Amino acid sequence: MFMRQTILLTASLFMCVCLCAQEKTLRLDYIFSGTDKSVEISLDEMSCFDGWAGRRVNLDEVPVRGNGQISLTDDASGEVLYRQSFSTLFQEWQTTEEATRVRKSFENVFLLPMPQAKAKVRVELYDFWGNTAASLSHVIDPHDILIRKITPQVPQHEYLLKSGAPEYKIDVAIVAEGYTAEELDLFYNDARIAMDAILAHEPFGQNKDSFNFVAVALESNDSGVSVPGEGEWKDTALKAHFNTFYMDRYLTTLRLKNMHDRLCGIPYEHIVILANTDTYGGGGIYNSYTLTTAHHPAFKPVVVHEFGHSFAGLADEYYYDDQYVEYYYPDCEPWEQNITTLFDFESKWKDMLDAGQAQLLEGAGYQSKGVYRGSEDCRMHTNKAEAFCPVCQRAIGRIIEFYTR
Repeated sequence: MFMRQTILLTASLFMCVCLCAQEKTLRLDYIFSGTDKSVEISLDEMSCFDGWAGRRVNLDEVPVRGNGQISLTDDASGEVLYRQSFSTLFQEWQTTEEATRVRKSFENVFLLPMPQAKAKVRVELYDFWGNTAASLSHVIDPHDILIRKITPQVPQHEYLLKSGAPEYKIDVAIVAEGYTAEELDLFYNDARIAMDAILAHEPFGQNKDSFNFVAVALESNDSGVSVPGEGEWKDTALKAHFNTFYMDRYLTTLRLKNMHDRLCGIPYEHIVILANTDTYGGGGIYNSYTLTTAHHPAFKPVVVHEFGHSFAGLADEYYYDDQYVEYYYPDCEPWEQNITTLFDFESKWKDMLDAGQAQLLEGAGYQSKGVYRGSEDCRMHTNKAEAFCPVCQRAIGRIIEFYTR
């Protein structure tokens, strides 16, 4: 029986690989738009380029649900060729007061393996309960003449750690934002500090050989990043700025198409953007990017914290008494693996609690009541914590294993 199951699993994996065996990347650009109560998904552009740096195992699965998913299915057989879960800045914006009075649109970019034959793409966005809030399905024909073929102009870069060929490793691009031509040596030093900070935390350190880190030296015309709250707008490579959602410390970029344009030719799956400023701030969006300031004293813990968001989909474990009071609800379990509402605690770290390896403490996910974390302190809770808590370490380890085994 075991041998039969192994053969079936191997055959299924072989079929997925064969149906996506062109060694090309399909890039799909979408526009997500709406208000706090409405969502629309529109296809924007299609393009492709040679090479596929994404994972080659578990192609038809996702490690966590995320706030959305994109899937690629063979049109003839119905075989799932590829799935990816993600979160978006758009869905976060939907929780703001601004979303109650204006409609906005946000760029989103996804990289998929190019199929051999016609395939169906489906994009889904979920609400807080995991229900589908919006979806879009369309067919991809790999011979479509309107799929733009990109010839990459590879940006200046340097590998900080190369454990193996990109197609077999988890590829992390550390990208310069707000560094002028004269400051690129400073960027390379900052990039190494960021990588070392990440690898100093378990389970990243013990899985160092599963990663490649490449520093991508994008040149900006201006030094620093934009601070709209101070009337300061700068000409930088990725157009990042503070005051996202009118929050002083929230540093993001909305120009995702430009970001992926600038990185084309570099093998990458995960993106860490370093902003050349000493102002405190940053952000991390699951399977989108991390962005943090490189010259604040808290640079090291913050870049690791934000990478916990973007790489592993971890939730913030800190909380307020007066913000995001309805972000998590008692009648559903958050998809993030390091917080719980106890609605389905069995799926989280109840086994670790029973074994004395973790705790159950109220206050997490921005809410002081009704949401729980697994440790008194953790890298996802404060900048003073020295490590990820055991719950987060297990969650990160499972993501690494998903990508590599």
